Amino acid sequence: MADTTRRSTGIAGLDLALGGGFPPGARIVVSGSPLSGLDLMAQQFWQTGNATGAYLMIDAVPGEKMIDARGMDAAALAGAVQGERVVVDSLSSLIAAWGIDAAVKFVVEDTREAVEGGATIVYLLYSDLHTPREEARVMRAAEIFISLRHQVHGNEFERTLAIEKLRDGNVPSRVIPYNILAKGIELSTTSRVV
Repeated sequence: MADTTRRSTGIAGLDLALGGGFPPGARIVVSGSPLSGLDLMAQQFWQTGNATGAYLMIDAVPGEKMIDARGMDAAALAGAVQGERVVVDSLSSLIAAWGIDAAVKFVVEDTREAVEGGATIVYLLYSDLHTPREEARVMRAAEIFISLRHQVHGNEFERTLAIEKLRDGNVPSRVIPYNILAKGIELSTTSRVV
């Protein structure tokens, strides 16, 4: 039976794979290319339910109800981490601007009060921008690490989601295909038998 205290990701198939959604008081890192839909996944999580939360936009002009976090220092950014559902878009920008040590300190220490208060924080990490050492440090700081991957085969995209780390839980043993639709990401919850 799924833990009813978990927070829906906004994606039914992902909730199923995670045993009900993201746990409160967790640091989640979602990794992928800019074309993988990781920003859509983050927005689906942020906009699900009636929960409060902040979407901290560091990379671009913020959308409606998002917080313009461009140029914020660590203290201001940590102060903006408010509510139950928080998205930091993106951790890659913090690593580029502050360096890996300060970015990991932000994830682990500067936001500790919000996490201990029950906030679920999703950090976006753009793949192929960081060294393996930086990616390993980010992965160690997270309770959940999800990778979104896409490949082009001829004239078709193949997109898969992998839950690579799930602290205190069983990591699913397969990748899950997904599609990007106008409303966001949709996961396939069926397995194909060959």
